Amino acid sequence: MRPAVGESLDWSAPALLSDLGVPMEYLIAARMATWKRHVTMKLRNGDSERYIPDAWLAGKPFHVELRTLHVDRLRLDEELLKKTIDRGVTVIRETVTRVERNGAYISAVHSASKRFSSSWFIDASGFATCLLAREFNLPVIHFGPAKVAIWNYFAVSESVEGTTLYMEPLPTQYLDWVWEIPIHSQLVSVGYVTTGTAMKSQREQGLGVGDIFRQQLTKYPRFAPLLEAGPLEPCSVTSFRSRVYDGVADANWLIAGEAASMVDPITSNGMTAALRHAAEASALILKYRDRGRLPSRATGSYNRRILQMAKFFNVGIEKILYEPAVRNHIGPRNSGTVYTSPAWSMNVVYARLNPMGILSTFLLGSVLWFFRASAWLFAEWCKRMTTVTETSA
Repeated sequence: MRPAVGESLDWSAPALLSDLGVPMEYLIAARMATWKRHVTMKLRNGDSERYIPDAWLAGKPFHVELRTLHVDRLRLDEELLKKTIDRGVTVIRETVTRVERNGAYISAVHSASKRFSSSWFIDASGFATCLLAREFNLPVIHFGPAKVAIWNYFAVSESVEGTTLYMEPLPTQYLDWVWEIPIHSQLVSVGYVTTGTAMKSQREQGLGVGDIFRQQLTKYPRFAPLLEAGPLEPCSVTSFRSRVYDGVADANWLIAGEAASMVDPITSNGMTAALRHAAEASALILKYRDRGRLPSRATGSYNRRILQMAKFFNVGIEKILYEPAVRNHIGPRNSGTVYTSPAWSMNVVYARLNPMGILSTFLLGSVLWFFRASAWLFAEWCKRMTTVTETSA
């Protein structure tokens, strides 16, 4: 099992958590969370930009909550598990070794010692397992290169009410970045994200994971006192690649969370996506439980929503921020603005539209496609302008 990560939530997550009985005020009072009122980008050259949802979103007709949270994932996951068990759910910790099915219809799953039969199945097995995606050999769409995240925790005397991203964007290179997330008033999560290729190159030079992590943090004055005091535990490390599977629902099963799609962590959309998948998958099972099988229109709409949202967030962040063309042309701070504006807007649209049917899913997909196509066209234009400038020089 991968170490829990994903502590900075986007602005749609709190409402979804509240539906599960853990509202923001409760999480803050229980010291499971801190306020996240903004995201700050800090560049190594001293420039910075703060991103805050516009105040008009809080008014009519949107009524958007302008606050969100950073969470202690271990404690939050424990709290959600407790609430699940209190509702009568039995948790069995076994590894699935085989899926028993007749075509697309699943009748049971097997562990090494037990057979579990059911009328319905939701696969939330996570990024590394992707149980049903592998079982049905689903097509996969990847976004960007494989990446590696290294992170640790540091004690601090005080923290700010926001996530901070530290970057040193180089003109010809794919972006790497460092996060700082206040988990408690006196504890911060600090992590470094880079490509798998870059990580491999550094390891081949004889650097250990801890050495690479420290080397990156020393680039930013903020971390000097933290490094001097030392981290609280050995570094955690995980590899990932943003991707989405096509065909994540059929007959009597649905796939949710990172088993269905992996959204790049810089978007802060991972928990929102997982909670939405779970809510929608559960609603579909309740709606069609007497029928015993999901109709194709329901599975098709569920699949399209997951596919389109994953494409929207991942294509947008790859084209606008990770790849150098747009960054070089308009600057990293403006790139952040170009990305966050539609990202926040589409989360609002999704929450208000609550797409579950064919028509609402189609309308959402059309808007998402427009933004995604715009990002691609803008990136291509920036590349062409860069080529023209270099040729003229």
